[in-house]
Amino acid sequence: MSSVLFDVPGPKAKVRHAVMAVVGVAAVLGIVAFIGYRFYDSGQFEPRMWEWMQYETVQLELISRLGNTLSAFAVASVAALVLGAVLAAGRLSEHAFWRIPAGFLVEVFRAIPLLIMIFIFYFGLPTIDIKMSQFTAVVLGLTLYNGSVLAEVFRAGVASLPRGQAEAAYALGMRKTQVMTQVLLPQALRAMLPAIISQLVVLLKDTALGFIINYKELLDYTKYLGTQGQFGRPLVPMTIVTGAIYVALCLLLTWFAVWLEKRNRRSKKTVVKATEAELEQKAHAASAAG
Repeated sequence: MSSVLFDVPGPKAKVRHAVMAVVGVAAVLGIVAFIGYRFYDSGQFEPRMWEWMQYETVQLELISRLGNTLSAFAVASVAALVLGAVLAAGRLSEHAFWRIPAGFLVEVFRAIPLLIMIFIFYFGLPTIDIKMSQFTAVVLGLTLYNGSVLAEVFRAGVASLPRGQAEAAYALGMRKTQVMTQVLLPQALRAMLPAIISQLVVLLKDTALGFIINYKELLDYTKYLGTQGQFGRPLVPMTIVTGAIYVALCLLLTWFAVWLEKRNRRSKKTVVKATEAELEQKAHAASAAG
């Protein structure tokens, strides 16, 4: 079968695609193998470069820095979701009094690089006697930038729904707030979930920018420990370990999103089955009464 935008490839095209896939995978594996060999040849995998992992002090500090990273991510993600919802509601408002300022804030915060915002909050605001901690500067920057991006995700998700959904709800006498919270958002959330999780993954990785202002997170400790001569300056091994931690965190976040989506689907099926069973019972009762 074919659609308007895609034609099913024929036998020759399938073979060509398979060959290109094999060549692409082989090229990526070759590059990774070459980089690994260069690291091995330069002595980055020698036991002395990994001795730092045996020290309890290093292990505890690494766990502490991981906790700081997760703390910034947790606070900023919740705040960004709330801010995104508020700004999206403003952009969807019929009143220019709310729509124009919300649109202005979204465009401004989305256009300013996150690193510049962190610099302004931590180094710029003290010039006007407004001081904030490293944690606050990082979280505030993450919240404003990612909240503005999520606002567009929410707005696009709600706007993608058919107009008949809202019109039918209004016809039943529901207020605008009820239409948004009880009709539109539950439907749009399923479509928005992949984009929301993707943005939260970006937020998690962007916490590493806190090392610029010496926020005590993973990348800051990587920079510090990787330059210590007593451990042989294990910058590459420390970077590999830190990168693996970030990969694991992102995979856990993605797994949680998949689990949540499957659970929502099961809940929806349960509700539909319960409704069908109730209607069937009512039909049997009506026929028996007749």
